Amino acid sequence: MHSTRRSLVTNLLPLALLLACGSGGGGGSGSPPPATPTPAPSPTGTPVPTGEFAAFEREIQAFVDEREDVEGVGAIVVDRDRGVVYRRAFGTFTEDRIYLLASASKMVTAGVLLRLSEQGLLDLDAPVADAVPWGAGNPSITPAQLISNSSGLVGLAPNPAYPPYLCQYLSAGSIQDCARQIFTTAADDADVIPPDTTFRYGGAQWQVAGGLAEAVSGESWADLVREIYGEPCGLRTFGYGNHFVQLRPGPTGYPSGFDGDPGRLDPTDNPNMEGGAYSDIDDYAKLLLMHLRGGVCDGGRVLSEESVRRMRTDRLAEWGGGTGVGFEGYGFGWWVDREDPALAIDPGAYGSVPWIDERRGYAAFLALEATDSTGLQLFSRVLAHANAAIDASR
Repeated sequence: MHSTRRSLVTNLLPLALLLACGSGGGGGSGSPPPATPTPAPSPTGTPVPTGEFAAFEREIQAFVDEREDVEGVGAIVVDRDRGVVYRRAFGTFTEDRIYLLASASKMVTAGVLLRLSEQGLLDLDAPVADAVPWGAGNPSITPAQLISNSSGLVGLAPNPAYPPYLCQYLSAGSIQDCARQIFTTAADDADVIPPDTTFRYGGAQWQVAGGLAEAVSGESWADLVREIYGEPCGLRTFGYGNHFVQLRPGPTGYPSGFDGDPGRLDPTDNPNMEGGAYSDIDDYAKLLLMHLRGGVCDGGRVLSEESVRRMRTDRLAEWGGGTGVGFEGYGFGWWVDREDPALAIDPGAYGSVPWIDERRGYAAFLALEATDSTGLQLFSRVLAHANAAIDASR
């Protein structure tokens, strides 16, 4: 990030507000600030950090110490050539804790559609109507528009709880039935706008993308994720659920009752595509490392180099659009910094922030159980320290 640009806090506050527009439901949605934060316990026996990541670690520890609404943080950094170069849990969290990812799910979901495109099962730039009969409900919308928030369907902005699309938040039913319902309902006719005219973040367009993926592949979403990511990348904890009705926000905004245990979620054939994923820091780091390494995991290729590059290419620029917030560009699941196109992030409503710095060849993941604005504040405080640590190690 260039030193001459405006501060990251100023740059990212509008992004936090946009993510938070979905308070009360939706994968990319935020949660209201806590009315009565739960005090974090005082740290005991905190080790003195050493080495290149000492400043990075001190900043995270200071953040946890300062914030009553932050019980802990999981942090991991991966280098394109060296793999995992930093890994630690702070506060009361352990390194094997599993987190609800909220919108940090999006880049993973988008990758499934890119893989199906590589396999010839889906044309990202052809109408959905070419792939499934129910696509005729919105005959001009393409898969690429769905996963770049450019479809024109109602998103979290302007209305996260849009009545015709509420099936996206329900664990009942199936993802294909929900996608069909969203795409064919006449109840949204007055509110849908032409695709590639306005950035409408999140919402039902992502559920449509997941239903489309199941339809063209003939496989369940769980099977697609296992085959595309789980097996070649050796994922142990990563999965999808749909917790939005089942779990309500706790005092810090993070859903109460999950407690790092996916077994607490209801089984579902309708996982939430934009925000229903969960993972520990190790599995998510494997996915980031796959992106850094041109689509390859230790167990084989997941995505082509072209697909990985396209996911972090600013698609909004193709039609002259922008997000309207600090990270003006958006690809497929990734917010792209137009001032520094090598930097992309995929933050979530519950505070998790993954990012990739293609130029420096590293990626990192901060996992929190808080709010989007809290996670972005931490990101803005540690980014320069992470960059310096990577630069010093080269």
